[in-house]
Amino acid sequence: MPQIGFGVWKIPFNQTAKVVTDAIKNHYRLIDTAKQYGNEEQVGQGIKDSGIERKQLFLTTKIFNGDQGDFDKLRNAFNEQLKKLGTDHVVLLLLHWPVFNKYIESWRALEAIYNDGQARAIGVCNFDVDHLQKLMDHANIMPMVNQIEFNPRIHQPDTVAFCQDNHIQLEAWSPLGNGQLLSSPVISKIAKEHGKTPAQVIIRWELQQGFIVIPKSIHEERMRENRDVYDFELDADEMEAIAMLDEEKHSIWYDKYKWSGNPNGRDNYIAKPGEF
Repeated sequence: MPQIGFGVWKIPFNQTAKVVTDAIKNHYRLIDTAKQYGNEEQVGQGIKDSGIERKQLFLTTKIFNGDQGDFDKLRNAFNEQLKKLGTDHVVLLLLHWPVFNKYIESWRALEAIYNDGQARAIGVCNFDVDHLQKLMDHANIMPMVNQIEFNPRIHQPDTVAFCQDNHIQLEAWSPLGNGQLLSSPVISKIAKEHGKTPAQVIIRWELQQGFIVIPKSIHEERMRENRDVYDFELDADEMEAIAMLDEEKHSIWYDKYKWSGNPNGRDNYIAKPGEF
C-alpha cells in the first residue's frame, strides 16, 4: 500500500481527469475518490488517459451515506460506482461515514463485496472508538483501514491508539489542515532548517506516525513536492513541537456534515460518538 496517495475532493469537475492523469504521471499510485465527491467518472477517465496498467494502481472509493443500510441497495449502488470508474474492482472500499443505525448492515454488504473479489480490502472513514468497537462486535471481517481527519491541529488520540492496537491502518484526510497550517511559524521554522516546505514537513510528521497520507493539488509542482519527503527525518523535539499545535477541532463534524441527509431526521444521520 503506497504511503502517500492522491485525493480528488473538491477538484473542479472539468479538471479532474487531467489532474488524475498528471498525478499518475508524477508517480502517485494510490488514488482516493468517493461517490459523494461526484467525480468517479472523471477519475476513471483520468486513469484511462494515463495509460497505466490497472494492476499498478491502488484505487480507493467510498460508499455514499444514502446508499447505506440496505444490503442489495448498497451492492447495486457500488456496481454503478465501478462502471463510472471503468473497472470491475477497487483495491480499497470504505464506508464514508458511520450512518446512524445503518453501518452494521452496510458492513455486511462490504464483507460480501470483499468475498466476491470486487474489493481487495475494506474499511471505514470517520469512525471513532465507539463506532469501531460496535462494528467489530458484529463483523466477520475486521476493518482494515480507518481514514480520519488528522493533521497537527486534530490528532484524535483515542481513535489512533485503538486502531494501532487493533492493527487497523490509519489514513489521514485533510493532512495539511486545509492549508491553514502552511503559515504556522513553528512549522515554517522547522521547514527552513531542513530546506523543505511547510507542506513537506507536515506530511513527514504524519508519515513518521505510521499514517497513509492523502494530500491533493491541481499543480504538478506541488504534486512532486508532496512526495519528496523521504530524504529527511524529524527528530523527537521537532515532532513534539508540531504536536503542540493540536487544537482537537474538526473542520467538519458529524451532525453538521453537509451530505448527512435531512438534518431534521435520521435517514442518513451521522452517528455521533456513542451512537450506533
